Amino acid sequence: MGIPLETNGLSVNDYSCGTECTWCDGCGDYGIMAAAKRALVELGFAPHEVLLCFDIGCHGNMSDKMLGYRVHGLHGRVLPFASGAKLANPNMPVMAFGGDGASFSEGVNHLVHSVRSHYPITFILHNNANFGLTTGQASALTWQNQPMNTSPNGIPEDTIRPMEFIFSLQPTFVARTWSGDIPQMTRVFKAALQHRGFAFVDVLQACPTYNKFTSHEWLLEHCYDANAEGHSPDNLEAGKKLACDTAEKVACGILYQNEDIPHFYERLQPRQNVKTTPVEEVAITDVSDLMKEFV
Repeated sequence: MGIPLETNGLSVNDYSCGTECTWCDGCGDYGIMAAAKRALVELGFAPHEVLLCFDIGCHGNMSDKMLGYRVHGLHGRVLPFASGAKLANPNMPVMAFGGDGASFSEGVNHLVHSVRSHYPITFILHNNANFGLTTGQASALTWQNQPMNTSPNGIPEDTIRPMEFIFSLQPTFVARTWSGDIPQMTRVFKAALQHRGFAFVDVLQACPTYNKFTSHEWLLEHCYDANAEGHSPDNLEAGKKLACDTAEKVACGILYQNEDIPHFYERLQPRQNVKTTPVEEVAITDVSDLMKEFV
């Protein structure tokens, strides 16, 4: 059954703009953008009601391919901005998008603290196992023994296993999907947006130009829907085992979710019983007398 393109008067066209897409033919970014639009529309979010934050990378060019409030940030730094925006206005849904290069290299520290702090945002990892924008350099998630630009003999470092890494940080929402399955991505993105705390979504993404080892065809053959096969995401150990065991097949869907853990904002004692949001408390203050002390 297909996914409706219009819900409650909202349409995916509300998020569309006239900027031409310049991704390579077959790039997974096309599918991810389509699923993000559909998820937002199905949840009833108009473009002016959500904040979309993009890191640097091929995926970041999505920032001028969609309408709405969008921020195109610095390499590896999208999560601090997205988290700060959410804390300033807790009522606003925030989606952050980042590539595996930025998120597990320059920005890995921000990823660690976003998970452990339970910031209430959705993070979509565009995982194509390389730095696609800068012509196919290996990332921290590039497989072993794969020739890449600047490392034709394969990478000398160990490959980071992202699911083992994330599960070590006591997450409350972990999901995996892939860029060729728009219905599944839409379902996962919707669940992530509705999650109480930090939602980590690993999207295995086809990169037809530089990643020759996890092609669209490879992903189509190896990925399966674990939820459709009976996996319940309420068991941490079962979710971790399923997420990390990719020797033969790759489990996709919502792998683990816990709605009982308070997120960061809910734990802030000074904000308890405060009815306004921080952004509503911003006021113009005359600091002229204060400045005189420094003249």
